[in-house]
Amino acid sequence: MDEQQKASQSPIFFRPYTYDPPPLKSTGRSKIRRVFLWGALLIGLPLGILALSWVMTLPDVGHLTRTNPTSTALMEIRQIQAKEQGRSPKRQWMWVPLSRISPHLRHAVVAAEDALFFTHEGFDWEGIKDAAMHNLEAGEFKRGGSTITQQLAKNLYLSSERSLFRKAKEALITWELEQHLTKKRILELYLNVAEWGHGIYGAEAAAQHHFGKPAHELTSDEAAWLAAMLPSPRRYDPLRKTTFLTRRHERILKWIDKQSAAPVPVTGE
Repeated sequence: MDEQQKASQSPIFFRPYTYDPPPLKSTGRSKIRRVFLWGALLIGLPLGILALSWVMTLPDVGHLTRTNPTSTALMEIRQIQAKEQGRSPKRQWMWVPLSRISPHLRHAVVAAEDALFFTHEGFDWEGIKDAAMHNLEAGEFKRGGSTITQQLAKNLYLSSERSLFRKAKEALITWELEQHLTKKRILELYLNVAEWGHGIYGAEAAAQHHFGKPAHELTSDEAAWLAAMLPSPRRYDPLRKTTFLTRRHERILKWIDKQSAAPVPVTGE
């Protein structure tokens, strides 16, 4: 066998040629990225599911364009509280259209509770900012800066607890109310479900209980007294005129007199 044949049969020529690249080195940055992505997935996915289920439980406010509520969350809460305190729950409530409520009361309530009601879209951002500053200084959640629409959302659907969770839900319902209802309808609903004393709801029952007359006959003076009660309707009574209630009544009455030439609309937006 010649030298060329021996070389071709040499073991070195039968060894397969392979190349295995060295394993990639995992850097600290890639590890951090992976941890972040997994963390976001594990935390974000449950939170997303929770948020979706929470949104799906929000009430459908669209039916309020056509029908009046037969009860409210606030009314149900007051009945439960009365039973717990050993009292017999009562409810004075008579629904009337906005056209059957005195323009003086419409003016007074807007003046007292939400002066920018006809221009904002459900939220008074300056009022919210002022309330937030007050709460920060007080170190607790006391003031909410609520508009008429926000108060309606709370009265219709929510509890009276003071928490960020409830305020968030209130904000979503408020937005829905403003999207589906006109300002006229929102004011009509509010004036018909607002609390005006122990077991007294709505303008008609308030007018009958406090002044012995229907809501459409209320004078500007009487309307100002009812509007002055609204921050704490179960504490104040226009027949027992405290210093606070009297001063508030006087401010509201002055505002009504200034606005007498521009009545609150009862049709359209």
